Amino acid sequence: MRLVAVYDTSVLISALIYGGVPRRSLDLAREGTVDGVTCDEILSELSEKLRSRFTFAEADVQSALQDLSSFLQLTTITGALRVVTADPKDDMVIECAVAASATHIVTGDRRHLLPMGQYAGAQIVSPAQFVALALAS
Repeated sequence: MRLVAVYDTSVLISALIYGGVPRRSLDLAREGTVDGVTCDEILSELSEKLRSRFTFAEADVQSALQDLSSFLQLTTITGALRVVTADPKDDMVIECAVAASATHIVTGDRRHLLPMGQYAGAQIVSPAQFVALALAS
């Protein structure tokens, strides 16, 4: 079975800025080993955080978005799903996975997402867990 992953904003930021295992997990999609999926809402949150928290210049934000768009499939969500009551912003990640029939949600969110374990058939895993799963399959 082909792995289909939604990467949350924290993983995308870590991959872009720090590298390491988050970048390796994202590179699996870049290389075509797995299918990567995102939505406009995740990309918007990423843009906002790159600008505000990491003071990226607009050209660098656009470059990062173009790069991600070159290998992540864009799916549409409605914003209607309500699952993570403790942090409603995480709902977009869950809804993106549901809309794309993803097999995995890749996240570093130890407070809200990782403890869920899975939702609607998508396993919720850390970047390290995802890399191990992808390389084993």
